[in-house]
Amino acid sequence: MEIAVLVAKRSTCRRRHVGAVLVKDKRILATGYNGAPSGLRHCLDIGCLREDMQIPSGERHELCRGLHAEQNVIIQAAYHGVSIKGATLYCTNLPCSICAKMTINAGIVEILYSDGYADTMTEDMLDRAGIKLIKVP
Repeated sequence: MEIAVLVAKRSTCRRRHVGAVLVKDKRILATGYNGAPSGLRHCLDIGCLREDMQIPSGERHELCRGLHAEQNVIIQAAYHGVSIKGATLYCTNLPCSICAKMTINAGIVEILYSDGYADTMTEDMLDRAGIKLIKVP
């Protein structure tokens, strides 16, 4: 989890810094943090669309310039041709429902997280999918 916290420091989001690490067989497969897509201007530089529109955390995920850390860690693994089926996700925050759906379809079997997130669908979806969810201090 300490590595996920370290990765979160690379975040370019003005509202929340989130880090994610995928691990399998005691090996780090990929890392990700939340921020703008590669080559696009960062919210730190041009402002936060969600702040400007006063959108509460956990709502209207599509109204954001950035990708979530969980999305980026899955994309990084795919980009580099690394299979994540059966992996464990360490994330500084509980994934949102969109990221939860992605982790289910990516074959991730366990998620460890330290802080909550204001999305009520996540825990129910992960439970129904049989993904082990563990809150760590």
